[in-house]
Amino acid sequence: MTPAPSAGSEGTKKKKRRRRRPTNRAPQPHDPHAQPEQKVAPKNERAALHLYAKRIDEISAGGLVIDSTGTRGLLIGRIDQKDATRERLLWSLPKGHIEAGETPEEAALREVMEETGIESEIARALGVIDFWFMASGKRIHKTVHHYLFREIGGTLAPQVTEVDEVAWFPLNEVIERLAYPDEKKLIARSGELQL
Repeated sequence: MTPAPSAGSEGTKKKKRRRRRPTNRAPQPHDPHAQPEQKVAPKNERAALHLYAKRIDEISAGGLVIDSTGTRGLLIGRIDQKDATRERLLWSLPKGHIEAGETPEEAALREVMEETGIESEIARALGVIDFWFMASGKRIHKTVHHYLFREIGGTLAPQVTEVDEVAWFPLNEVIERLAYPDEKKLIARSGELQL
């Protein structure tokens, strides 16, 4: 009688499989030659997050308005959300999103009027700033077209839903007052601001 193939016989030996430990698993404590496991954190967790966050491109326009005397510049102030006292204002240039069908110049004039109450006209372009930031789990690439404006009318008043304060500052104080480095650099390299 011949044994069934699965029954095993003297002539057929089953090969014993050796289980390999996965490389990402900690060594077993009984192994005297084992090295302790080292946890490897991502090199830059924010960079890793950016790889998976949805990218959004935004385009805005705005700039610096010079008053009718040619001696002061107009800035908007927003409460610094990181300030526990809610008293610190971050001063910046008025600006906002370009709406469908608008040119950057049209959007800049509209946004200045909406955020500050001041009517203006464009004297010249100042330049473009672009930067990246994270908001609501999205990676935002923002491009902002900046212009130098001259005041032609209106009444100074902050836009209720978006701006906490608006104010005129002497031109020699504008750069110092600006909260954001990119805006400081833009105004600093713009040369003569008087119209």
